[in-house]
Amino acid sequence: MLSLHQLRCFLVTYEQGSLTAAAEQLGYAQPSVSEQIRALEKSLGATLFRRVGRGVVPTTVADSLRPHAERTLAAAEEARRAVASVTALETGTIRFGMFGTARLYAGAGLVADVLARHPGVRVELVGQNSTDVQEDLRRGRIEAAMIAVPTVSSEGMQVKPVARDELVYISTNRETLRSPVTAKQLSESSLVMPETTWRATDSTRIVLRQMLHETGRNPMTRIEVEDVETAVELVGMGLVDSVIPRGAAEQLLPRLAPDAGWVSLRPRQFDTLAIVHRSGATLSPAARLMIDLATTRIQAIAEPVHPR
Repeated sequence: MLSLHQLRCFLVTYEQGSLTAAAEQLGYAQPSVSEQIRALEKSLGATLFRRVGRGVVPTTVADSLRPHAERTLAAAEEARRAVASVTALETGTIRFGMFGTARLYAGAGLVADVLARHPGVRVELVGQNSTDVQEDLRRGRIEAAMIAVPTVSSEGMQVKPVARDELVYISTNRETLRSPVTAKQLSESSLVMPETTWRATDSTRIVLRQMLHETGRNPMTRIEVEDVETAVELVGMGLVDSVIPRGAAEQLLPRLAPDAGWVSLRPRQFDTLAIVHRSGATLSPAARLMIDLATTRIQAIAEPVHPR
């Protein structure tokens, strides 16, 4: 029966043209390599090498065997790496990028999903804003992430939209909530907006600026804060209104602003959420697992987007 060890000895002997040189490269005694070659020849019922002086010359049978031996050893190495990757997945660290707002309504559930399947792993959800997460992707700090599409530069990246989350207007003013908020109303509103550090690239603000382009105005913020929780609390105090993703509104309003409600914009506006990784990257089993779980979880909360 053929063995991987026999094929490895065969290939090195073929390349070196010498049993002695092959033994030195493999770190074996020369008689051991000779024995492996003889055993392989016996299994095949054919001669692989002829002795010439101090070296060996491959036969035509050896020439025919060589590409098959190379493919067999390559497949065996690929199988070893696959098993090693799965083993590492059981006990290693899984890192996945997810921008701040999405973590509010998908992060804890995503971690729970991972631990239910692999209770021995460490989990790291990385990122505050889509811009930061994308930079981590470019620098190779993470393999894959879920981020908001308007802030993604597709250069060097593979972008797969998976869901869209409606942007909604939140307020304690019941009169305001009676009907969808128009671009004109939005431009005249007193607003608090989160993500102030990333205001130029924040996906929600980009969508709102596009919506208000027809009015010739930008949404004027009365208050700027970093996190969406603080923005919601200020809305709950009746001081200002805001526009946030519906998923965040449904999670945060009952807890932080129970007197507030939400209403759609007119026309309705959406943040599109996408799975992103570097183009041409070979993703690890851990990255593929996180992509599958994150996609499933976010599509159960936000409106799924299915590629055509």
